[in-house]
Amino acid sequence: MSDNDLPFAFGAPPLRARLRSQAEDFFVEEILGYEADGAGEHAFLQVEKRGANTDWVAREVAKFAGIAPMNVGYAGMKDRHAVTRQVFTVQLPGKADPDWAAFPHPEVTLTALGRHSRKIKRGALRGNRFVLVLREVDGDRAAAEARLAAIAARGVPNYFGEQRFGLGGNNVEQARAMFKGRRVDRDKRSILLSAARSHIFNGVLAERVAAGTWDAGMDGEIWGLDGSRSWFGPEAFNDTLAERLARFDIHPTGPLWGSGATPAGGDVAELETAVAARDEDLATGLAGARMDHERRALRLKPADFAWRWLDDGALEVSFALPAGAYATTVIRELAATA
Repeated sequence: MSDNDLPFAFGAPPLRARLRSQAEDFFVEEILGYEADGAGEHAFLQVEKRGANTDWVAREVAKFAGIAPMNVGYAGMKDRHAVTRQVFTVQLPGKADPDWAAFPHPEVTLTALGRHSRKIKRGALRGNRFVLVLREVDGDRAAAEARLAAIAARGVPNYFGEQRFGLGGNNVEQARAMFKGRRVDRDKRSILLSAARSHIFNGVLAERVAAGTWDAGMDGEIWGLDGSRSWFGPEAFNDTLAERLARFDIHPTGPLWGSGATPAGGDVAELETAVAARDEDLATGLAGARMDHERRALRLKPADFAWRWLDDGALEVSFALPAGAYATTVIRELAATA
């Protein structure tokens, strides 16, 4: 199911617009949640890049520092067609920092932030801040204002974005081939397993968006704690859970499929099992890969959500999202973008 086929929480988007007319229209800043600890053999660098791939930058930093690429760490891949700011660690045992200002690629700026005792690991971040500019905006401004207010108040369905599924969504088909016996390397296998789980999750969420239950409790619900990977349930819905749901302390969740039955109960288990059965080869393959069942929140509430209309009629939207969430998932409820 492509991004365009997934149902919308609030109806069709009221705007059409162009996103990424230029790299500066898509700004991303990493929120690590921690700073350099001041000691150790790892240089702690702020890396700001424009129109460059994170992995390519990491290899070029390693070359510049005279170390192996495996000794450069970063928490997450950042968009290429954007201006992004993130942190790298560069392991320099017994060595002083090189002159980072002499890095030979003008689209990348390196700034030393001190020393750190360990390499940054993938996924070791709290989230990301975004400032996005929509240009060539077409549509009713009053309707757009109403949609922006709805997003601020209720959030959006927490779909996995198209980036998760590779070019043309081909990762899901590659996962099917892998489960049939095609050999892939370890890194590719991880990507394909994630794509298969994400596909089933999006299928479940799509059903709940269509039914209007993506941000409400159902019979047999598994609840996720906001800002955490912890979850609990199933548990009968009551006034306490309703109050916590209303203040975004907890969220209904969907499955990241694995071995065995879904941990949900009642109507939720019935729905999730039925959706997984539509892609039985993926569900069976994930079970065979010994993936544990995990959960992901069905709704996503952007933090510090704000917007303003620029003098040229463009619309700037800014917000922060937790790690693993997609800015395009927020924007799709507002505008169909090219």
